[in-house]
Amino acid sequence: MQPRDKHAGVMTRFALLIEYDGTGFAGWQRQADVLSVQEVVEAAFLPIEPAPVTIQCAGRTDAGVHGLGQVAHCDLAGDWDGFKLAGALNYHMKPHRVAVLEARAVGPEFSARFDAVQRHYVYRLQSRRAPLALDHGRVWSIGYALDEEPMREAAQHLVGTHDFTTFRSVQCQSKSPVKSIDAVRIDAATVNGGREYQVRISARSFLHNQVRSIVGTLERVGAGRWSVERFADALDRAERSACGPVAPPEGLYLERVDYAEAIFGVDLGRRL
Repeated sequence: MQPRDKHAGVMTRFALLIEYDGTGFAGWQRQADVLSVQEVVEAAFLPIEPAPVTIQCAGRTDAGVHGLGQVAHCDLAGDWDGFKLAGALNYHMKPHRVAVLEARAVGPEFSARFDAVQRHYVYRLQSRRAPLALDHGRVWSIGYALDEEPMREAAQHLVGTHDFTTFRSVQCQSKSPVKSIDAVRIDAATVNGGREYQVRISARSFLHNQVRSIVGTLERVGAGRWSVERFADALDRAERSACGPVAPPEGLYLERVDYAEAIFGVDLGRRL
């Protein structure tokens, strides 16, 4: 028997910490005639809640993009324990590669989207001669080494408040191209018979395709095709035509979302 609220009409707001493999999904947001992550999670509520449930997330990810620490909220009629709620949702989401890592009751005014103070994305590139077996669909596979030092130098031009029109999709619906990037970090290590590069970008909010546009252009710097000066000039020009190639979606992860008060603990995501 499914849990029910003791007081008719009383709803409890829950925050969900969600992990998903974006392969095969049309993105986070529910859409007609294509499968989305939101649709899978909402469908899992149907057997356990008396009415359809709508969830709202911290950051909508595009088709093929993954989530390590996506946060969403919803209002439920059931008198749920968070541990049991996560377990029930995970059972009903099989066999999709979507998992609720934690569920916590929060205040009725909490918004996963509007209360977020910082979002963290990580993009993975991997260079090796052998084709990818385990990481296929989870990294951008390139067949050549990158020089991370000029990439790091170029990336520092992004920190601060700028007009990011160059790195903004023409389909972006944001009212303004002006955003503030808090930090950019590029790590590199030898793994799996090759070299992996991870680009981490943190900001309160992002434009559509901003991270993938930035990474695709930084890759040109690392490959020696662009100079650091050309990258800086592309940002300053604030023209979409100045952008380099857009990186493919499979290397991108929404790693973590931060709030003024921790909901799930200090580390909402996990390191790759």
